[in-house]
Amino acid sequence: MANPSVQIPVTGMTCDHCAVRIEKALAALPDVKARVSYPQATAIIEDLGQATLPEIIQTIRTAGYGASLPDTARTPLRREGRGKGPHIAILGGGAAAFACAIRAAEDGARVTMIEGHSVIGGTCVNVGCVPSKILIRAAHAAHDQAAPRFQGLRAHTPIMDRAELVRQQQARVEALRRAKYEDIVDAHPGITLRHAYARFLDTHTLGLLDSAGAEESLTADRFLIATGASPAIPDVPGLTDTPYWTSTEALVATETPRKLLVLGASVVAVELAQAFRRLGSEVTILARSRLLSREDADLGTGLQAAFEEEGIRVMTDISVRRVHHQDGTFTLTTSRGIIDGDRLLVATGRRPNTGRLGVARAGIRVDDHGAIVVDDHLRTSASHIYAAGDCCALPQFVYVAAAAGTRAAINMMGGDAVLDLHVMPAVVFTDPQVATVGLTQEMARAQGLVVETRTLALENVPRALANFNTQGFIRLVVEHPLGRIVGAQMLAAEAGEVIQTAAIAISRRMAVGELADQLFPYLTMVEGLKLCAQTFTKDIKQLSCCAG
Repeated sequence: MANPSVQIPVTGMTCDHCAVRIEKALAALPDVKARVSYPQATAIIEDLGQATLPEIIQTIRTAGYGASLPDTARTPLRREGRGKGPHIAILGGGAAAFACAIRAAEDGARVTMIEGHSVIGGTCVNVGCVPSKILIRAAHAAHDQAAPRFQGLRAHTPIMDRAELVRQQQARVEALRRAKYEDIVDAHPGITLRHAYARFLDTHTLGLLDSAGAEESLTADRFLIATGASPAIPDVPGLTDTPYWTSTEALVATETPRKLLVLGASVVAVELAQAFRRLGSEVTILARSRLLSREDADLGTGLQAAFEEEGIRVMTDISVRRVHHQDGTFTLTTSRGIIDGDRLLVATGRRPNTGRLGVARAGIRVDDHGAIVVDDHLRTSASHIYAAGDCCALPQFVYVAAAAGTRAAINMMGGDAVLDLHVMPAVVFTDPQVATVGLTQEMARAQGLVVETRTLALENVPRALANFNTQGFIRLVVEHPLGRIVGAQMLAAEAGEVIQTAAIAISRRMAVGELADQLFPYLTMVEGLKLCAQTFTKDIKQLSCCAG
C-alpha cells in the first residue's frame, strides 16, 4: 500500500528559487523524498525516509522559511521505526500503549502502534479523567457561588453557558492530546503509528483492517495488548432501545437536564451525579447496594450523607426491571416503584475491549469478564504477548496502566520489572473526596493481621475548621504490635492531595509513631495525617495547636 503524502504550508518564499533551496535542504536528509511548490506555498513530503516530521519542519525553518505541521498530517508517514532491536507491535493508543512504546523505543525496539480510532490518547485524556475533572471543577465553582460557606458572601444562582463550558473543556482536551500523545509520536523515530483495527490471526501475526476497508497482515516478535475498556451496559429490558447516556455523552452534553437519573453507584456514577446536581439538575442515584460498595462502608455512608445534604436523592438496594423512553421522558420500573426523569446516565462499570481481538487464536487466556489475565510481569498465557491497562484484570486507573505499560516494555526487552500494586492510592473526585491506600481493617484481618485503627473526625483538623468544612474523617490502619501503617482511608475535601503522603509512609514501612513525629505545615489538610497518627497514643483534644 502506498504511503500518503504530507503537505506542509511554507511561508516566506518569494520565487521559484526559494522552492529549489528548500528542496535541496530536504534532500540532504536521509532518504527523504520531497518537492516544494512556490505557487502553492507548500512542501509535499512523499517519503519521510529516516526523518521525522518535526525534523522536516526544523529543516525548512533552518533554511530561512516558516513551516508548521497541519492538523491533518500530524501522524507520521507509515514506516517502521529506526530501532535495531526486536519488533514490538502494540494494540491500542492510550496511556499503557504510549508508556510501553516510549520505553521500548528508547531501549532500541522497532515499535508499531495500531489504533483503530481516528484519535489517539485512549480514555483518560479524551473521554475520562481530563474532561470529567474539568466538569467537576466547573461544577464546584458553581456550587461555591450558590452555597458559600462563609458569612458575608451572598449566595446567588450562577449564570451558566453549558456550551461554552464544553468548548473550553474540549479545547484543553485537544491541547493535552496533542502535547502528550500526537507530538510524542511525531518526535520518536522508533515509533510508527498505524490507524487500523487489529486482531490476531495466529501467535505472531495480526490482521489489520483500515477505515477504507483495506486489509493486510503484520508480524512482530512481541506484542502488547492495551485496547482499554468501554462502558458496560446492564441487561435491563428496554434499555438499549432508549437514548441513554454513558459518561462519554454526559461529559460533552450542552444541556443540563432538569431531572437526571443515574444508574450505578461507583466512581463515575457518583462523580458525575454530584457535578450535574451542582450545575442545576435534580439528581437521583439508583444503587444496587450502596455507594462505593467496594470501599470501606463508612466512606459510602459519609458520602451519601454529604450528597443528601446537597439535595441528591440516593436510593440504595434498588433494582431496575425495565426502562422505557417516550416523548423525552425516561420511565424506570424498579423494585421500589416507578421513577422518571429527563435523562438517564448509565454508569455501571466498564468492560474490557477484548471481544474482537482473536485472543483464542493467540493462546491468550481471559477471565469470565473478558479481561486478559496477566502475571506480575504483565505476561499473558502466551509468553511473548503482554497486556496492560483496562483490558486486563488490573485496577482501572490511568497511572496503573502507564506503570504497567512501562514495565511490560522493560520485560519485553529482556529486563525484570514487576508491577507491585500493594501500595496503590486511589481517589474519587467528589466533594468531599474519597481517598484510599493499602488495607482496610476488614482486608487486613482477612489476611490474618492483627490491627488497630483510629478515626479522626475533621472537626479536629485546624485546616478543616478554617475552611468551615468539617465533613468527613481520616482513618489509619496499623499492624499490632509493630505499629506499622498498612492502610489509610479518607473522606475529606482535597483528600486526593493528602493520600500520597500516607502511601509513601506505607511503602517505607513507617511506624505510626514515626509519622506522628514528623513535621507537618500548620493549617494544611495533610496535617490531619499527623493528628490521626497521634491519636494512637494521645488525646489530641488536650493538645494545643501545632503540638508536636
